[in-house]
Amino acid sequence: MRITSSAALSAFFLIALAAPMRAGAQWTQFRGPNGSGVDASTGYPVEFSPTKNVVWKVAVPHGQSSPVIVGTRLYLTASEGDRLMTISLDARTGKELWRRDVKMDRPSSAFKANDPASPTPAADENGVVAFFPDFGLVAYGTDGQVRWTMHLGPFRNFYGMAGSPIIADGSVVLVCDQQAGAFVIAVDRTTGRQRWKVERPGVRIGWSTPIVFRATQSRTDVIVLGGTRLDAYDLATGTPQWWIPIGSGDALGTPLVMGDTVLTSTLGSNEPGLPTFASALTQYDKDKDGRLSQAEFRGDKDFGEHFGWIDANSDGAIVGAEWDRASSTYIGEYGAIAVRPGQAHGQLPATAIGWRFKKNIPYIPAPLLYLNVLYMVKTGGIVTSLDPSTGRLLKEGRSPGALGEYYASPVGADGKVFLSSAEGKITVLQAAGDWQVLGVNDLHEDVHATPALSDGRVYVRTQSTMFCFGTSR
Repeated sequence: MRITSSAALSAFFLIALAAPMRAGAQWTQFRGPNGSGVDASTGYPVEFSPTKNVVWKVAVPHGQSSPVIVGTRLYLTASEGDRLMTISLDARTGKELWRRDVKMDRPSSAFKANDPASPTPAADENGVVAFFPDFGLVAYGTDGQVRWTMHLGPFRNFYGMAGSPIIADGSVVLVCDQQAGAFVIAVDRTTGRQRWKVERPGVRIGWSTPIVFRATQSRTDVIVLGGTRLDAYDLATGTPQWWIPIGSGDALGTPLVMGDTVLTSTLGSNEPGLPTFASALTQYDKDKDGRLSQAEFRGDKDFGEHFGWIDANSDGAIVGAEWDRASSTYIGEYGAIAVRPGQAHGQLPATAIGWRFKKNIPYIPAPLLYLNVLYMVKTGGIVTSLDPSTGRLLKEGRSPGALGEYYASPVGADGKVFLSSAEGKITVLQAAGDWQVLGVNDLHEDVHATPALSDGRVYVRTQSTMFCFGTSR
């Protein structure tokens, strides 16, 4: 249902006639071109709200996936009950072009912070490909007709799956890291037939989206961020090329490419993540059987909702080995790093890590490389900028008007960086090593999805609304 007023709609058409959207506008996957989070267009607004600089706004069903844009089409996914929906809107007007759905193969009980439509779709001039963990992959043409499907799963990931597919060199590539049986798969974009599938032994749960990396003039690699390692696979064949241990935390977001260097970040710790098992037994083991049941954890604000993650074999009880494994999961190296693989194969030497920075590392938001500055934002509105060549700290500070949690990744264009907090406050920075806050915009509704940038428009998905913000040009 359209919720744009007639006056705003008339104003929009005047703007559109004066500055029509480029047919080649591209933000085709999670975080746009190769996961970079960067757009080359200009004219982006600094100030916007539900009543200011609104080009259009449309009510949409719930989903945490981000919007993607190809030309004049915007695609997003959502869910209602057992319906897994893919929606196409006109990016210029917000008019719904079509809405299609598939049914869940097997409803799962994902963690409360996740939902069935968390992965962002990938699109090109031929349509869109969506990944739903409770179904698999589904490809639609621009007309909304199903081109092919590939059923995947079920997956073993207590917190649910959220990695997004990409389209590269005629393949749809998807990373499926889970508690057991992790893999990366490439599917023919046109037919949906499997091109290759590579198991990832020893890899645990993760939620990362791959990127492509030009390794040589004759070979392109897929770079996959895992919780403890960074891997490169030949895009054409899936053959493993190189890997390097990088950290101890979970894998989220996307790596970044800077020439011959891959930049990324992982969260970890120097301390155990949980108290000792003996102290946990003293506090929670009410029946004194030396194990911890879900009933004994019920209502605990610290561990109760994470019981299924600690209970690795899903037998309904936590024993000492499971507790210790969970407690030690994040102990080890971590931080923002720069990896220079060169022409090596197999495990890279430690010297391939050019630098490591271990302060103010975000958990969910990926870093942003924009105008030769690396930006990170974390809960509390803490913004850190680094020199991407050396890892040298340039500035750390806060967005004073947006101090909450952050799930969306930063994006940049037109000399500006956009940071979206979970409570719907979007900070706009003047892009520079010594960045400055230009303004904070309050949308008065939660934002978990990363905004899309295209042709001077900022596309923001809140819990119930798809917004397009822009200025007359």
